[in-house]
Amino acid sequence: MSEQRALDAVAASGLEHTVTRHGRVGSLQEAAEARGVRPRDVVKTMVVRRGEGDHIFVLVPGDRQISWPKLRALLGVSRLSMPDAEGAREATGYARGTITPFGSTTAWPVVADDTLTGDPDRTISLGAGAHGVAVTVNAEAVLASLDARVADVTEPEGPEAR
Repeated sequence: MSEQRALDAVAASGLEHTVTRHGRVGSLQEAAEARGVRPRDVVKTMVVRRGEGDHIFVLVPGDRQISWPKLRALLGVSRLSMPDAEGAREATGYARGTITPFGSTTAWPVVADDTLTGDPDRTISLGAGAHGVAVTVNAEAVLASLDARVADVTEPEGPEAR
C-alpha cells in the first residue's frame, strides 16, 4: 500500500511529524483547513521529467506554481516536462495527487522553492502516498532530511501571475 510505504519512510527519517487523514478535498483551502495549516503551507510534490528515466521532485507551496524558466535555468536544461499519470506512477510508485519524496520507488533529487525556508518554526504539510493523507512536519527539518536543493523556482499562482 502506497500510504504505508510513505508513512514508514517518514517514520524511518526520524522527523517529528503528525499524520492527518481527511479524505478527498476539493480545493487548496479545504486541504489547508483539514490539515490545520495555511494554504501556503500545503506543499505540492511535483514530479518533473528531465529526460528519459530522469526525474526530480519539486516542492511547491500551495499558493504558488512552478516557474518553468526559473527551473530550467537552475537545472541548466532547455526542456522539462510533466510526465503523464502513468509516467508519474512509474517514476515514483505513487498516483498523481499522492506523490511524495518519502517512500518513492526511486529517490529522485529534490528541489524546494526558497519561500519554504527562513522561519525555523514553520510547519508544512506534504502528501503521504494516498488521497487525503498528509504529514505535517517542520519545513527546515524536512528539507534537510530530503537533502533538498533550495532555490527560487516558483511564482504566485493565479491569473495575476501571468
